[in-house]
Amino acid sequence: MLYYLFEFLENQYQLAGAGLFQFITFRAALAFIFSLLISTIYGKRIISFLRHKQVGESVRELGLEGQKEKAGTPTMGGIIIILATLIPVFLLAKLDNIYIIILVITTLWMGVIGFVDDYIKIFKKDKDGLKGRFKILGQVGLGIIVGSMLFFNDDVTIKEELPQSVVQLAEDGSRVVFGKAHKSSKTTVPFLKKNELDYSKALNWLGDDYQDYAWLIFIPIVIFIITAVSNGANLTDGIDGLAAGSSVIIVATLGVFAWVSGNIIFADYLDVMYIPNSGEMVIFISAFAGALIGFLWYNTFPAQVFMGDTGSLTIGGIIAVIAIATRKELLIPILAGIFLAENLSVILQVGYFKYTKKKFGVGRRIFKMAPLHHHYQKSGYHESKIVTRFWIIGILLAVLSIVTLKLR
Repeated sequence: MLYYLFEFLENQYQLAGAGLFQFITFRAALAFIFSLLISTIYGKRIISFLRHKQVGESVRELGLEGQKEKAGTPTMGGIIIILATLIPVFLLAKLDNIYIIILVITTLWMGVIGFVDDYIKIFKKDKDGLKGRFKILGQVGLGIIVGSMLFFNDDVTIKEELPQSVVQLAEDGSRVVFGKAHKSSKTTVPFLKKNELDYSKALNWLGDDYQDYAWLIFIPIVIFIITAVSNGANLTDGIDGLAAGSSVIIVATLGVFAWVSGNIIFADYLDVMYIPNSGEMVIFISAFAGALIGFLWYNTFPAQVFMGDTGSLTIGGIIAVIAIATRKELLIPILAGIFLAENLSVILQVGYFKYTKKKFGVGRRIFKMAPLHHHYQKSGYHESKIVTRFWIIGILLAVLSIVTLKLR
């Protein structure tokens, strides 16, 4: 809203300084500061409110050190992250931008699913929360909405580099490197020299109009990614500060990709796909990062609040959608490697246990406990050490992800 106000003041009254709001970097910096202040200052009040309403964590007995002490700690703290993200976005972002609209829908949609899950656990005294099939149904529903908006909306386009032989000069003397914006089902493949993959190519056997049916592949891929990443974030949220801290690293990296992909100069210099209007996502990403860091103020060991599924499912959904929108979804296994490892540890543990029970009559385990961070807790590591080391691994994966911009 402030963006439109200052745009009006600049156009009508030539107000000094109003033009700053045209710059993404300026609005992104403000969004980060606002969200950080909201999450730290008002976060404390929200925690007090949750404690007053006895919205406390119900802890299962898993034999983990320090587990009993966590009982009663306020949960549903994901509300802090959601509010601290959306308020600066509504104030500073272009609300008619398709990418901002998609991210706001994602935040609210996943926030509601997580809230319902937490509500059932806390107030209905059902430790299982929302039934798994309903969670999956909600994630699939979001995948259909996001996938359809990204595929069919006319504002979601790319500009491809022109062959060197047809690069021209504009009237102002600048080089015209990119062609006209157009719809495309292409995405980026890391580490390859010709690093673009067109999903529609898998359907070229349908005839000349095969590109019109690319949604048959694209939307299921979006559904899978949103479901996988949101569940990965949910599994990672098992010890103080792990999910929030890991997510900050991932989100900051995605912010770099969004900035580069949405800036025609950097896209040309780095030889990456130029995605018009995607730079506006940097505002949302900055607000989201600030909200996560502010939440960490209260969530690091010993945690004063837990994010609950309200936060973890929302975080995973947002990360997935940003990656898809910036056409970096194939980089997720590297960038979100922590989430992937947590997911795989559970899948391998359950799968191996069932297999050995069927074959030998007694179930065996690969890890001492899954998800992976609990394995290290069972091995005697303090949770602060586990979290710090996971963060370090996350930073290494983030650097490797950024390096893929030129490493091909």
